[in-house]
Amino acid sequence: MTDRWALAPAEDGGVEIAPLGPDGLLAGPVLWEPDLATAVRGRPEVVRWVWRSTAEVYPRLLATGVRVERCYDVEDAETLLLGHEGRYGEPRSAAAALARLRGGPVPPDPPLRSAEPGAQSPLFEPQTVPVPLPDLVEVYAEQQRRHDATVHPDRMRLLTAAESAGMLVAAEMNRAGLPWSAEVHRRVLHELLGERYAGGGEPRRLAELADEVSAAFGRRVRPDLPADVIKAFAQAGIKVKSTRRWEIESVDHPAVKPLVEYKKLYRIWVAHGWSWLQDWVRDGRFRPEFLAGGTVTGRWVTHGGGALQIPKVIRRAVVADPGWRLVVADADQMEPRVLAAISRDPGLMEVAGRESDLYQSVSDRAFSGDRAQAKLAVLGAVYGQTSGDGLKNLAALRRRFPKAVAYVDDAARAGEEGRLVRTWLGRTCPPAAGAGEDAAEEAGIPQDEPAETPAGTEWVPGYASTNTRARGRFARNFVVQGSAADWALLVLAALRQTCADMAAELVFFQHDEVIVHCPEQEAEAVVTAIREAAELAGRLTFGETPVRFPFTTAVVECYADAK
Repeated sequence: MTDRWALAPAEDGGVEIAPLGPDGLLAGPVLWEPDLATAVRGRPEVVRWVWRSTAEVYPRLLATGVRVERCYDVEDAETLLLGHEGRYGEPRSAAAALARLRGGPVPPDPPLRSAEPGAQSPLFEPQTVPVPLPDLVEVYAEQQRRHDATVHPDRMRLLTAAESAGMLVAAEMNRAGLPWSAEVHRRVLHELLGERYAGGGEPRRLAELADEVSAAFGRRVRPDLPADVIKAFAQAGIKVKSTRRWEIESVDHPAVKPLVEYKKLYRIWVAHGWSWLQDWVRDGRFRPEFLAGGTVTGRWVTHGGGALQIPKVIRRAVVADPGWRLVVADADQMEPRVLAAISRDPGLMEVAGRESDLYQSVSDRAFSGDRAQAKLAVLGAVYGQTSGDGLKNLAALRRRFPKAVAYVDDAARAGEEGRLVRTWLGRTCPPAAGAGEDAAEEAGIPQDEPAETPAGTEWVPGYASTNTRARGRFARNFVVQGSAADWALLVLAALRQTCADMAAELVFFQHDEVIVHCPEQEAEAVVTAIREAAELAGRLTFGETPVRFPFTTAVVECYADAK
């Protein structure tokens, strides 16, 4: 009896299923079932289901109350394998993989659909031509052989399993939704923005600030139009290149204070105002569409709703259900810990294994106790800030932690030379990766506010920078950030497994933060589960190292109280 089965929706609305052998090939006859949920529910002995796309199948199962333990997402695996083979960007569908395998014309992938508020449908349109189960199994078996041909087959298999687990988590999070109080949200908007005017115009507070800006310039100025603001400053004898906050705040002019306040509130009004609330919150839940592995580094994105950029003040609306709590967990100094694990630098691993603050420990070793300087140095090494003070800091870091600095230096050099760069588990960065402000803007990453880390740390499909130094900076960051994303997937997988026997549900995730919504009496068990999941993920991802991967957790009723 095998615990691994393949599944493929059929054109007639039914589903084909069959057992698989250790070689990934069919180990029994292909069976037909009239109903997807019945087919899965009736086979509790199956541990792992192999299917074309989790986005195609799993939301339908969840809608009928069926949860699976594990899966293998063929199309997600195809993306990872294509990247490892230096073919990132080629069509990733099962139909395309089958065509490549048989030497036929390769069909393009279906287009991305537009985000739909409140939608519970997959990102890729499911109305593609179904792949018959024998053909799907042929692709799956070939993928197993391709895994054997990778640089580190065991690591690559672990990455593929982790990605498939992430797809399950994302679908379950989309189903659960993030608890959200529309009443609190409206109250916050009223406090910040004042009354709404008929006709959809700017609310009272924005109108007042716009008048203050105009009065300061002595003429009517539209603060929501950067060109108008830049022109107004020029007429006042002040040259500015943009209306970004850091540049505007360096100017001595009475328009600066109301302008900065206007920009902050305008952003909230546009991105999370009354229209957003109406579009995205239903029945006490905000349901963005989480997309696991949405960037080349493996970091998640959301398709619509801006869930990964919720302003702190708006987090007041994220409120647990009565009798329930939010367990908010932040990974502590994740990226330098990952750098220690992947570089195997003895000194940095020792520092990252201490109970004390990592940056303080680094500062004691190399920066005479100056924690801020140590943090700048570590992040500068990861993100490529190697000029000016950054160069001096890097030199001090290199003396104390030579293997760690050499690791990211080697990755940067490979990126500059156009070579493939991989995470610890084998996720691959294409040789031409977008970097810098333009790439960030194309990706929809807001650039008005200074980021915690330098802009351009995510790769944008279709964008190829001609700046070899920029590619090197990105590759330097990729090996750390991508390896951190791989580790985070295994944290989610382990946490999901623990929560399966509880009422607790994962409701939110971004690269270093996870939120679990649970009954109050389960909160401490969830805190423990998060800690144990982080420890297990560290061992699975990087092997036995002294590096610790702690989380700071808070058990709260409101998300805003966790910060």
